[in-house]
Amino acid sequence: MKISEILKNNRVTVSFEVFPPKEWVKIENTKAVVREMAKSAPSFMSVTYGAAGTTSGFTTEIANEIKTSGVTPLSHLTCLTSSKDKIESVVNELKENGIENILALRGDIPKDFIFPDEQHFHYAYELVGTVKSLGDFCVGGACYPEVHPESANRVEDIQHLKEKVDCGLDFLTTQMFFDNEVFYNFKENCAIKGIDVPIIAGIMPITNAGQIKRSVELSGCRFPKKFEKIIERFGGNPAAMKQAGIIYATEQIIDLMANGQNNIHIYTMNKPDVAGSIMKGLSEIING
Repeated sequence: MKISEILKNNRVTVSFEVFPPKEWVKIENTKAVVREMAKSAPSFMSVTYGAAGTTSGFTTEIANEIKTSGVTPLSHLTCLTSSKDKIESVVNELKENGIENILALRGDIPKDFIFPDEQHFHYAYELVGTVKSLGDFCVGGACYPEVHPESANRVEDIQHLKEKVDCGLDFLTTQMFFDNEVFYNFKENCAIKGIDVPIIAGIMPITNAGQIKRSVELSGCRFPKKFEKIIERFGGNPAAMKQAGIIYATEQIIDLMANGQNNIHIYTMNKPDVAGSIMKGLSEIING
């Protein structure tokens, strides 16, 4: 099923993200993670794409496992360090495997990376057009509630996002954020600019202190004071931090839903127990 159809009925949706292993010998472990997460009945599951496409075959393998588990798969696809031929090959591979949802991403710029003269892709919007030209795909894109790290300001960021949406995106998924007011302001700015595709709110449960620095580096997000206090109090106690992180993420989702945000995406870090705990905490809310 296409994700655009899943999002169309205005019902609550909660989806999960998983990532493939870096080594093929660990592929069965990741498949087991997928099967365990599928028991929580997410609306769909996305699978990330290896750096420079190095594990693109792994991504397709996991997307197939998601489908076999009875859940709609969404395959990430990054283009920054890939040739046009490589991207076309991967897209055709996804098509042959019945994967009809793609999250089109530029990808992070590697340190000291210099664009070669023959570089075809520079931005995600170029990938959107290529994917759309190769088949009847539902294509999503990423967005930053706290401004893309490479944008000069919010106005420029929203303008670039509008240009990307106008290339044919069917939905957007946000990077993680920890202050819902940031998301509400972002969504209002999108509406003012005429960005009218569904926006899925991306939530990252912080369950250990080691995730904190990496989370900030990836998304440029800020922690609100109340979450800083949680980290300060429980960060040194792994069990307590895990429980507090799950509760904080669950409460964040409840607030979003209470304010009309029906579509949630959980960055699970391949932790079925964390995803399952959040879903349990939302059980009556989702079904209500």
